[in-house]
Amino acid sequence: MSNRIVLNTISYHGAGAVENIVPELTSRGYRKAFVATDPDLLQFGVTAKVTDRLTAAGFPFEIYSNIKANPTIENVQSGVAAFQASGADCIVAVGGGSAMDTAKAIGIIVENPEFADVRSLEGVAPTKKHAVFTIAVPTTAGTAAEVTINYVITDVEKKRKFVCVDVNDIPEIAVVDPDMMSTMPKSLTAATGMDALTHAIEGYITKGACSISDMFHLEAIRLISLHLRDAVQNTPQGREGMALGQYIAGMGFSNVGLGIVHSMAHGLSALYDTPHGVACAIILPTGLEYNAPVAGQRYRAVGKAMGVAGIDAMTDEEAASATIAAVKQLSADVGIPADLKGILREEDIDFLSESAFADACCPGNPRDTSVEEIKALYRSLL
Repeated sequence: MSNRIVLNTISYHGAGAVENIVPELTSRGYRKAFVATDPDLLQFGVTAKVTDRLTAAGFPFEIYSNIKANPTIENVQSGVAAFQASGADCIVAVGGGSAMDTAKAIGIIVENPEFADVRSLEGVAPTKKHAVFTIAVPTTAGTAAEVTINYVITDVEKKRKFVCVDVNDIPEIAVVDPDMMSTMPKSLTAATGMDALTHAIEGYITKGACSISDMFHLEAIRLISLHLRDAVQNTPQGREGMALGQYIAGMGFSNVGLGIVHSMAHGLSALYDTPHGVACAIILPTGLEYNAPVAGQRYRAVGKAMGVAGIDAMTDEEAASATIAAVKQLSADVGIPADLKGILREEDIDFLSESAFADACCPGNPRDTSVEEIKALYRSLL
């Protein structure tokens, strides 16, 4: 069996990495940037850390900020129209997963207009051309959208999220600068950080896991477990460690898939606008318990990467329990709720379970599941 690995052409890491944006654009002959960002980042001056450099260099740009936290089909459609009207020839995405996912969809449709119906991009779409040249600048340490071949769009009409997987959507350049993440509030740092941990753990136990992805995921688990608590306290070391850890997790899961934790979390975000990272963090321990009968032997390595003391001397069952306990403790330490009380409504469980089972992440789960089993998992979290 062969394994395909798709990564950025170029990535820059560390404080000051944003200084590379203008040289990368000008050296390639681009003339005007379409800056996709969200309104809060615009309001609080985070986007300006990039646009001020464009302005200083005399590089023209136009800002597009009609992007919701869970980006919608309409956000993409209006973005395509705005790009086409702007005269831009490249994209600079500044933000978390919402801005980068919207930018990916815009870039794909501009170059592949036969997919103007955004829903047609769901799953693995047979696009022919690479998206508009894109530099992705994350402002959160979680989604790793700057290095993945995935993006997620919300279908408001059908009250669901759909996952798009396309090697043509990956940004050519990722600029991962922890200084861009320094204004994140504690709650967002915690939520996005737990999303990154979920990427790493689900990616490590997914059916598609391979030696290369294992390498990425175990190092990501180590970095995230070591630095997330400090990142929530906004220490420079914590920010830098999380910026790197979430990117490495993205290098892995983008290539091998995820599982039911993400499938179940997508529905909560679509229906209730629950922050994706919060949903993942709440569901992750339950997902690990559910998957233990078929993937539990892999939990020892996860626990070891998380720093669980004495795990080498434990039985497989003890190691799995200790690893799940460590995940719960990290989640609690950064302020994530322990269950879905106040979020999930009993009357929505049937719809959510059917959506989760149909989600593109579900087939990668190490344990084959069913709608009825997913219903039981949701109910256990009430």
